[in-house]
Amino acid sequence: MAGKITALRVQKKNKQRVNVYLDDRFAFGVAAIEAAKLHRGQYLSDEEIAHLQEQDTRETAYERALAFLSYRPRSKAEVRRYLQEKQVPPAVQEEVIARLTRVGLLDDYAFARYWVENREQFKPRGVYALRGELRKQGLSDDVIASALENLDSEDSAYRAAQQRVARWRHLDYQPFRQKLGAYLRRRGFAFETVEAVVNRVWQEIQAEREHRHGEREVTGWE
Repeated sequence: MAGKITALRVQKKNKQRVNVYLDDRFAFGVAAIEAAKLHRGQYLSDEEIAHLQEQDTRETAYERALAFLSYRPRSKAEVRRYLQEKQVPPAVQEEVIARLTRVGLLDDYAFARYWVENREQFKPRGVYALRGELRKQGLSDDVIASALENLDSEDSAYRAAQQRVARWRHLDYQPFRQKLGAYLRRRGFAFETVEAVVNRVWQEIQAEREHRHGEREVTGWE
């Protein structure tokens, strides 16, 4: 494939890539950052072409990983699986992950904290459920333990209960306890935490009922 560069043309569908022509024939495509090092009239040996293509594989994999990270933070294992699916060579996968780590775009500890904080804000879950989710993201036990060490399970369970309690507050104690308890257990909360939160919420409901009953009695007396 060795030959003289006769044209460098930006691709129509991807302005970040350039087609390289050798001796008036299309030879290969490279990332624009690599094409910037080339010029017309330059002779490329087979070894130089192979090196360019290797560099292009690395740069393309890096750009794909950046796009993958643009949607939300990721764990290293997630990025590795993604690059595997794109058939990126193992050595290049590790180079990309190391490069992303160096610039602070991949950090398993930060990712684990993000995951837990996101759950806490929108869909509180128990330690059991969170630990399982984090393991699915390929995180180590040390990283998971660090992310969960300051979690207040009872507070999380209480906030989770508030998302459903309105639909069951009219029930008697036993059906209320069964439904809310089952809901919290599905969220991964421990038995002791579930029992404490169910009783707490039930007492609040009873206090509200007594308050409303008292208001009706006062209104009727007046």
